[in-house]
Amino acid sequence: MSVASWWKIAIKVSLGKLVLAPPLEELISHQLAQNGIALLEIQPKHLVVVSQLPYHHRDPFDRLVISQAIAEQLPIVSCDTLFDAYPITRLW
Repeated sequence: MSVASWWKIAIKVSLGKLVLAPPLEELISHQLAQNGIALLEIQPKHLVVVSQLPYHHRDPFDRLVISQAIAEQLPIVSCDTLFDAYPITRLW
C-alpha cells in the first residue's frame, strides 16, 4: 500500500472529513500487520513517472499512486474510473 494513501487519509482526518474510531497510528499499524500489507515508500523513480504522466487525473496523491503502480507494475484497488486512462490494472 502506498504511503501516499495513508498520507491522504491523514489529511482527511485533520480536516475533519474523515472520523476514525481508533487513532490513525493504531489503525495503520493494525491494518498493515493484520492484512500482511507492505508499505510502499515514495522513490525517485515514482517521481520521474509522475513527471511524465498525462494529466487525466488532477489529484496529486492519486497521480503518485498511479505512478507507483506503473513503476512497480502493481495493480491499484480503487473505484475511481479516471485511473482507467492510465496503463495500470485497476481492481474494484
